[in-house]
Amino acid sequence: MALVPLRPGRAASRFLPLLCGGARSKGASLSPGAPGRLGQRRYKKGVLPSPDGPAPSVSITEIRQYLRAQDIPFHDGYSCLHTPSLFTGDHGDQPLSANAPFTLFIDKTTGSFLCTATLAEGTWQDFQANVEMRHHGVTPIPPASSEETEEEMRQAREDARCIWERALPLWELLDEKETKETKALFGISQVTDATLKRFGVRYLRPARSLVFPWFSPQDATLKGLKLLRVEKKGGTKTYVEETLPRFDSYRNLFGLPLIGRRDTELVLTGWELDALALHQAAGVASLALPRGASSLPPTLLPYLEQFKRITLWLGEDLRSWEAAKLFARKLSLKRCSLVRPGNLQPRPLEALNQGLNVTKILRSALLASHKSIISFRQLREEVFGELVNTEQVSGVRWTRFPELNKLLKGHRRGELTIFTGPTGSGKTTFISEYALDLCMQGVCTLWGSFEINNVRLAKIMLTQFAGRRLEDQLELYDEWADRFEELPLYFMTFHGQQNIKTVIDTMQHAVYMYDITHVVVDNLQFMMGHEHLSVDRLAAQDFIVGAFRKFATDNTCHITLIIHPRKEDDEKELQTASIFGSAKASQEADNVLILQDRKLVTGPGKRYLQVSKNRFDGDVGIFPLEFSKASLSFSSSKSKVRLKKMKEEKEILANKIVEGSSGASKKP
Repeated sequence: MALVPLRPGRAASRFLPLLCGGARSKGASLSPGAPGRLGQRRYKKGVLPSPDGPAPSVSITEIRQYLRAQDIPFHDGYSCLHTPSLFTGDHGDQPLSANAPFTLFIDKTTGSFLCTATLAEGTWQDFQANVEMRHHGVTPIPPASSEETEEEMRQAREDARCIWERALPLWELLDEKETKETKALFGISQVTDATLKRFGVRYLRPARSLVFPWFSPQDATLKGLKLLRVEKKGGTKTYVEETLPRFDSYRNLFGLPLIGRRDTELVLTGWELDALALHQAAGVASLALPRGASSLPPTLLPYLEQFKRITLWLGEDLRSWEAAKLFARKLSLKRCSLVRPGNLQPRPLEALNQGLNVTKILRSALLASHKSIISFRQLREEVFGELVNTEQVSGVRWTRFPELNKLLKGHRRGELTIFTGPTGSGKTTFISEYALDLCMQGVCTLWGSFEINNVRLAKIMLTQFAGRRLEDQLELYDEWADRFEELPLYFMTFHGQQNIKTVIDTMQHAVYMYDITHVVVDNLQFMMGHEHLSVDRLAAQDFIVGAFRKFATDNTCHITLIIHPRKEDDEKELQTASIFGSAKASQEADNVLILQDRKLVTGPGKRYLQVSKNRFDGDVGIFPLEFSKASLSFSSSKSKVRLKKMKEEKEILANKIVEGSSGASKKP
């Protein structure tokens, strides 16, 4: 039976009114499209810092110097600095004692802190403010969340409690047949009742969902939960998740309450069922990340500081493998090992079901860091893996643009894509759907829209997401907006001309905080601000393109860069040489896409997409696009697409010259 990767769902919301007796926040209906939904905005999508007031960056050297100057004892950890907490014990003006528990962790990259004893957290500036308060004899006050956030978290805890109280342990179901069928449905027939009981897994019968609890590490109270259900379509089984609170606020390291203070080795997984399988099969300490292989939130790093060795076994595909390598950088490469996906090394639950030796697989994990590549021997397994998994190596495939898959084969990390098209042809509209398609498949996306504001961009993307004009169906707005919020999508709040260093710093911050793997920049001309007026604009553009190229490579992040074309005759089709500036942009790019607003040779006037460069395998060509004004959506033509495959762009130009000359000779 084929399996489809996990995707977020809305299972719990359908059952909360029934389970909680309608005890919801005022005005918040849970029925899609029901009256009352327009009256409340329960959640606001986060954006990255505004350029008008960005959070000052801080280096690890500055953090150490400040701690020494303030007589605050600390020691270096893997990802954080450890200090005694400002929020526990005596709060006089006396220096913090080196004998006190080191329960406050300062992130080495951002300076943000978390006290695991009190759960107080904040920015580096918040930390400094509390140190000053302590020196003046004032009790430090943890930074407070907004009233809206506090209300949302309170409501989520109440909803979670309602569900948790009505969920039953699987082994307590009265019908033994139902228990066996449920276990078989989720693929956990080999998982014992003792394992399920140890991890506190329950079953919610009305939703036909497994329930995984999130207990506070501070006082073991229930903070939230995750529901997992199975959807079957033909021979495909899809696992659908729902969390309380929302995905962005759900920070549960599943299994954390079972970790002992003396545990020094850990296996980190991307799925709760994998954590169960690892514990049962190998008896190792195991935790499941709240968002799987999509993200490792930095706020979870303090809870992983005690481990001297961490093995990452996130899944069974190459996307999980790439994620594991990125997460290892956050966790410190020197203590991380990675389990490479393969036929004999599937995900932990599948290994348990197949009777494989899980302990042996863990022992064969590869070190995340090595000093150098000595020979092909060390690359051998990676090359074999790419040959076996050719489709996965090709990247994430578009669902809305199948013809684009035939040419580019997929969307791959670490590449630079240049996109251009005539003014008014719909570049922003197309690229927003292009990025939305990937985002809906779990690609963490960061939008930098310097030409149009974020409200207008979000409106375009929401319309494309819903596939309809929401202006005419306002009663459906909250339903689609709630679904849209679940996407791993973030926006930079820049608008107009910006300094390239500021933009790169913001991108770097987003990659660390949100594990961004796709950045869209619209467009390059807005990177060339006032500071470039006194220098050669072509040289400035080359510098900016080089900076994006380096960022994509260093951070294994795909960058899609929109560049306006140079002014040319409207009767001529755009070519790679039409991209504004020097040839550096097209040379540095892995892919060059051109949105042509011209007539096809065999059809009526249409817009079509031309792939004029493809470094992955060389296939280039064109295919028509159809635009739906109601949904603001481009879709490939349903008729048979005429793909022209060419190895070099020179052949395209040569053919056009020949056709033009022959046509001229036939004129009377």
